[in-house]
Amino acid sequence: MTEERPEKAIIVGVQRKGVPAWEVNDNLDELEQLADTAGALVTARVTQDRPCPDPSTFIGRGKVEQISGLVSVNDVSLVIFDDDLATAQVRNLEQKLSCKVIDRSGLILDIFARRARTREARIQVELAQLLYLRQRLTRRWRHLSRQYGGIGTRGPGETQLETDRRLIGKRIAQLRKDLGRIERARTTRRQRRHGQFKVALIGYTNAGKSTLLNALTRADVFVENRLFATLDPTVRSFRLESGGKVLLIDTVGFIRKLPVGLLASFRSTLEESRQANLFLNIVDLAHPHWEEQLAQTEDVLRELELDRTPQVLLFNKVDLVDDPVLLEGLRRQYPDALFISALRGIRLYEISQRIARFSEQRWERGSRRFRPDEVEELRQFEESVKVIGRSFKDGMIYVDYLVKAK
Repeated sequence: MTEERPEKAIIVGVQRKGVPAWEVNDNLDELEQLADTAGALVTARVTQDRPCPDPSTFIGRGKVEQISGLVSVNDVSLVIFDDDLATAQVRNLEQKLSCKVIDRSGLILDIFARRARTREARIQVELAQLLYLRQRLTRRWRHLSRQYGGIGTRGPGETQLETDRRLIGKRIAQLRKDLGRIERARTTRRQRRHGQFKVALIGYTNAGKSTLLNALTRADVFVENRLFATLDPTVRSFRLESGGKVLLIDTVGFIRKLPVGLLASFRSTLEESRQANLFLNIVDLAHPHWEEQLAQTEDVLRELELDRTPQVLLFNKVDLVDDPVLLEGLRRQYPDALFISALRGIRLYEISQRIARFSEQRWERGSRRFRPDEVEELRQFEESVKVIGRSFKDGMIYVDYLVKAK
């Protein structure tokens, strides 16, 4: 059985006034990673300095001709723009380049569609795709009736475009209804976990969240050195060194220019993070522009109104950083941060200690003793508190516990 050959692609970025060149190149590096995750092979990248995009083709005529030549020479079938394109721009570019043209948002949605495993994730992705397509209906989407209807689907006097929009609207309404049912079921599951201390792993995509979850809980969550390996939230129990238990929640990673519809569609998934008592904000310290990734994560948290949740900053992949001056400077700049390697297991015990500190802030510690014949009293007491230890001394049972602070 032969392997499917990757689709050859060209990536395109525009450097606008006031935007530094390194930022454009960093965005294109990330776009190339996204293309690789989607199964494309980037054969060339093209950039252009422009004060503002061309309303017809986003880039200038000369650059269009340059890309057209690269498409022919390299047998390219896909051109990916790092910025969102208008419907007319996509149509004009495809006519001039004779190949498929998509933008970053379309590429991210394609990756999410490939990575969706559960019914909830598939519904969320389809909803986001339809919200995206509704604003970008072109000749390529003229046959939606074949997928969502057939003879009798067109209303009186409707053009094909109007029919498509109506069919999309109908499908969006159905998907939102389906998501509502799933959301209610998820809410019920969350209510069963009420009272448990919950810790959400957040951060930029590919920062190492799933690797850390596996390292801490010995779980078997899918890990890959590609963007958006995790879509569905994973909840695992984690026992602290103090003996208490907390729930760890692995969530979808953040990224620059994340499509607005995607955040809206994944609202129920992100609700898991909203219920967390503490965030572990994981930063890939080996990435050359980790500061921008951290800033992007903070921006998304503000957008989702999650920026008031307490968080612990985790600088991950320190085993890949060979600069003691940088590390020392960061320790001074971020005195409360932890410096770890999820893959190598470096200083992970500090995470347990830090979680325990936050968790126990909400509880009062106590100890109570019972006679061996007080079986029923002991059972009832242990059901009413969080037991963190038991011991037997001088013929008595001692129970160390935590009770919610009043």
